[in-house]
Parts: sequence; structure tokens; C-alpha cells
Amino acid sequence: MKDFAGKFAVVTGGGTGMGRELARQLIAEGCSVAMCDVSERTMAETIRLATADGIPQGARITAHHADVSIEGDLIRFRDEAVKAHDRDKLNLLFNNAGIGGGGSMFKTDRDEWERTFNICWGGVYFGVRTFLPLMIPADEGHIVNTSSINGFWASLGPRVPHTSYAAAKFAVKGFTEALITDLRVNAPHIKCSVVMPGHIGTDISANSRKVINNTEDDKLSPAEMARARKRLAAGGVDAEALSDEAVQGMIAEQARRFREDAPMSAAQAATVILNGVKDERWRILVGDDAEVLDRMVRADPEQAYEPDFSRRMAAEGGLRLASVTGPEPK
Repeated sequence: MKDFAGKFAVVTGGGTGMGRELARQLIAEGCSVAMCDVSERTMAETIRLATADGIPQGARITAHHADVSIEGDLIRFRDEAVKAHDRDKLNLLFNNAGIGGGGSMFKTDRDEWERTFNICWGGVYFGVRTFLPLMIPADEGHIVNTSSINGFWASLGPRVPHTSYAAAKFAVKGFTEALITDLRVNAPHIKCSVVMPGHIGTDISANSRKVINNTEDDKLSPAEMARARKRLAAGGVDAEALSDEAVQGMIAEQARRFREDAPMSAAQAATVILNGVKDERWRILVGDDAEVLDRMVRADPEQAYEPDFSRRMAAEGGLRLASVTGPEPK
């Protein structure tokens, strides 16, 4: 699929980050887009930005509220999109929605652990199940599933548990690789790709908190404040000496730095992904840090979870992790 003009695409998680930028760039190329998200406010901003960019004649973008971890929501989204766009065939499916969280089997609430897993893995599985029937009658199609570097390296550093997100992203990677053969045998006109981004400048940190806590409020709830203080204390910070406003400010600053100090922007990442689709690459690494980490894990898998591996990774231009470059939790 060398040209997206006139095609029809579905993008999950279109309200922010890479999903927003995928929608904007697809629209700019003349592709119609139906996006979903749990935030109608952020989707409205995506539409505003796409309109300001200029929507080519014949293309359109629509927004639909859906939680990708709920199959019924995705089925409703599909039916709404078909009606809104007057299309019965789908060319592009970007299963992009995801959140962080659910780090530890020991210390994370089960509800949060499973919420993260069900969105990051279930959203991809349900997405393919729901939209594949629309892709089969199309002349050509491409499924793009967003995994992560944590889909081949299940860590955030030697002292930071990351079980739910990493397990989900490993599942996405394995599922997409298995789809290669399944599609070749049963629907050879449909391709698939697994996307594995490194550190991309998005609002995933703040968005994950809002999704897990079912809120649009930027202010931490009392329960969230208590958890934030506990995390700060584990990192060696005298959290009890800080006011609530100071803790709130530290959390906001962490989210800002993750977004603004990233080595690659969400827009740049979306361009890499769309170029990978045009080149029919099934494996799309996004970012130099992802390239470095992939090479290192392949070269020395037995050492991938040892403390020295993370230090070597940072030195070679891979991810720079707080547990490696700063004080380790006590």
C-alpha cells in the first residue's frame, strides 16, 4: 500500500500521542479516518488540529467513544464508523491505544494490573477480531499493532517491576508475528506490522493515570497522592516533608519531561510507522534507542536483565532509565 489517498483507516487511541499524529498524517494524505478514545475532549482536539492542517476533498475524520478493552464498545465503534463514513470495507487498522501501569504482581492492585493488560493486549486482540471482517472484502489491507520495546525487553531497569505492560506488549508482538502466516494462508491481500517504539514524547504517563482512575481531572485524588508519596519515598525522597502541591508539581514535571525531553516526537514516530506500512515491513522499530536496545538484547539475551546491561545500554545511546542514571530505590 504505497498510497493512502482514498483509503479508509481505523485508529484506536486517536485522542493523543501517536494515535493523534497517525490520524493527522493519514488525513493529510487523503485517507478517511475513524478514531476512538475514552476521552471525547482529546478527540475533539485531534479533529481541530486535522481541520486546521486542511482536510483534502473526499476525506473525513470522525470520533467515537470506546474503551478498547471492552469488545462490545469496539463492535459499536465499528458499526458507527461504517455508518458515518458510508463504507463497508476497511483498508487500514491501527491498534494503537495503550496505557502504562500495573508494574508489580506483589505491590500493584490487581484491578490496575488487569486494566493495563486488558487495554494493551485485549484492545489489540478485540480490534483484530472486530475489524478483520471489514478488511477481507477490501482490495488491500494492513493491520498495524502497537507493541513496544517492552515487547522484547520486559524491564524498566534493574529495580523497577514492569510485569503487566511488558506481558501485554510481548503478547502483541507474538500475536502479530503469528498473524503473518495466518494472513498469508487465509487473506494474502492483508499485511500486518508490529510497531515497537522506544521513548516517544507522549502524554502516556498522565493519560494512564486518568484511564486507570476513570477521571479527566489533572489533580491527584487522595488515594493517588498516597501512592505517589510511597513511590517517591521508595526512590529516596523525603515525601513526608513535601506538601500536596509539591508532590502534584513533581508528578506533573515528570510527565512534562517524558513528553518534551524525549528523543523522538509523536509526529516523528507516526511518520516512521506510516513509512514502514508503505514499505510493507512487518517489524517497525521506532527510534534510535529502540534500535540500540534491540541489537543489545539479541546479542546478549542471558544478560538482558542484569544491572550492568542497563548501564551499558544507557552508555550506548539506548534508554536512559531513572534506576540507572539516578538513585536506585531503597
